[in-house]
Amino acid sequence: MQFDMSIGNLINTVMIAIGIGVCGLSLVQVGKAPIEKQSRKYLMVFLWMILGYITLHLVRELLNGIEGNAILISMRVDTFFEFLLSALMALMLSQMILFAANPKGIKWFLIGFLTLLAAHTALLIASQFNGMMYYFDDANVYHRGSLYLLSNLAPVAMMLVDMYLLIRYRRNFGKNVLIAFWIYLISPLVAVGIQAAYSEVQFVILGTVGSSAYMFGVISRDLTKKYEEQQVAAGRLDAELSMATRIQADMLPSIFPAFPNRTEFDVYASMTPAKEVGGDFYDFFFIDDDLLGLVIADVSGKGVPAALFMMAAKILVQNYAMMYRNPKAALEAANNQICQSNREDMFVTVWLGILDLKTGVLTASNAGHEYPVVKKPDGEFEFYQDKHGLVIGGMEGVRYKQYEIKLDRGAMLFLFTDGVAEATNANKELFGPDRLLTALNSVKDGSPKDVLKGVEQAVSAFVEDAPQFDDLTMLCLKYNGKE
Repeated sequence: MQFDMSIGNLINTVMIAIGIGVCGLSLVQVGKAPIEKQSRKYLMVFLWMILGYITLHLVRELLNGIEGNAILISMRVDTFFEFLLSALMALMLSQMILFAANPKGIKWFLIGFLTLLAAHTALLIASQFNGMMYYFDDANVYHRGSLYLLSNLAPVAMMLVDMYLLIRYRRNFGKNVLIAFWIYLISPLVAVGIQAAYSEVQFVILGTVGSSAYMFGVISRDLTKKYEEQQVAAGRLDAELSMATRIQADMLPSIFPAFPNRTEFDVYASMTPAKEVGGDFYDFFFIDDDLLGLVIADVSGKGVPAALFMMAAKILVQNYAMMYRNPKAALEAANNQICQSNREDMFVTVWLGILDLKTGVLTASNAGHEYPVVKKPDGEFEFYQDKHGLVIGGMEGVRYKQYEIKLDRGAMLFLFTDGVAEATNANKELFGPDRLLTALNSVKDGSPKDVLKGVEQAVSAFVEDAPQFDDLTMLCLKYNGKE
């Protein structure tokens, strides 16, 4: 086995070796760049294609002229995949431009490119038998065939389409990225023209490697800049959401015992949002020395919009409750006020009660909310099926019904939002009202805090690792009466 290299082969070998090194450095650069995983994966695949293309070319240069059937088979396989990769690289670039530009009718572009790729592959297979594009003589020396230019037909056609796409969608790219694309497209075409005049030196390799290294460097820097800007924006958003979470938490009573000097009752409440901020809210407040207002509500939607709507609804319900001292009138006034300026068509379910601490009479009204759960002093928790009205914000002029519940000493009231009963496990099963009653009655002799903790534990054990889809909000009150 003897190597017989011409000056042209030697120049090609050196250029290809340099190209492999440049591709290796580009792979390291892209691999370490702080960019999105999807973008990095795409660029790495493209780079590995280029590296494979020039490596196959290097193998052909080294094996060129070495006799032997095994060498001939290796040369044929090597050359076939080298020419196939040239088209795949052009197709890969096309995909990069198409997806970055995001034009309409992208499917037809893909069909056209895949048709060109299929024709290119068919020509390569045919050339294995008739040598029309390339062939090997008896000494296993590589030669170009009479129709060698067909080997560049599909890649060049794809690149011409890429040029059209870059011109048409030039405003979709940054200036530096657009220039890098143009350099990558023009360099191999210029190299093909030069190589047609001086065929011994593979100028295409030089053009491909140099332009690709520049292009990937520009793209990785551009993606890094965008990624860093996104991280800064995400950090700013996280800070704003954290602040919104604190503001929302401050809107809800969170210090317990809430009224340590009042022995007529004991109250405890909690709200666990599904996102950073939630749409549920609870409230309890004194209307006068003997009247205690109790509210629990659930805003449609999640996140910041629901949180903003929740704050407005909470203020309105509390203000009207203190103004009218009547749940029915308070809900009707709050509903009319919200309906007058509700362009987003949001709504909120509300249960509002006013407890007379002297008599234990609870006057309440329900605007589309969950049933309250009541426990008599020596009994168990049971749903109190009150009459629902329409949600707040649904329609102006709605009239709500009002009812009374007599709480004896030791009676308890439990209020919740649908996030409790509709908590879902990995099997898509709902926690449901029956499990809720079971959880409540397992801690029926405890304090309001014990009741809420018991329900939280039951929900957590049921849901396990399944994601939380809705806010979990609960309020429990125990009526002790006047001493």
